[in-house]
Amino acid sequence: MRAVIALGSNLGDREAALDAAVAAIAALPGTAILKASRRYDTTPQDVPPQFADLRFLNAALLIQTDLSPRDLLAALNAIEAHAGRVRMLRNGPRPIDLDIILYEGVSSDDPALTLPHPRAHLRDFVLLPLADLGITRAHLLANMLP
Repeated sequence: MRAVIALGSNLGDREAALDAAVAAIAALPGTAILKASRRYDTTPQDVPPQFADLRFLNAALLIQTDLSPRDLLAALNAIEAHAGRVRMLRNGPRPIDLDIILYEGVSSDDPALTLPHPRAHLRDFVLLPLADLGITRAHLLANMLP
């Protein structure tokens, strides 16, 4: 199945963090990167005020994967942990953030994995990279890929 992953980093060497994450995603079993967006330097949204000056570097990937949505999420969480992400503060700084935005043909209201991502269509830092992949707000709202 095809899936869309959003990538973001606002700590350390952001370029290197995205490079490492892309390489790790490409190395997942049964997974191939079909298309990658450009990278965008963006203003943080929904972060605690003390971190408002930590700009993000954001990108998106369109992948083909044999992994189920839950297995893909587990793999992305492992990549984040390997990169040093610690989830202590909601929307706090992070060396890497990997979110499944859409997984073709799957809808889920599970709080652990809501698909499509419930706020992606509201966030410019997601929509800008998705536009490079030919994915629009309408695609997200319809839970479909072009």
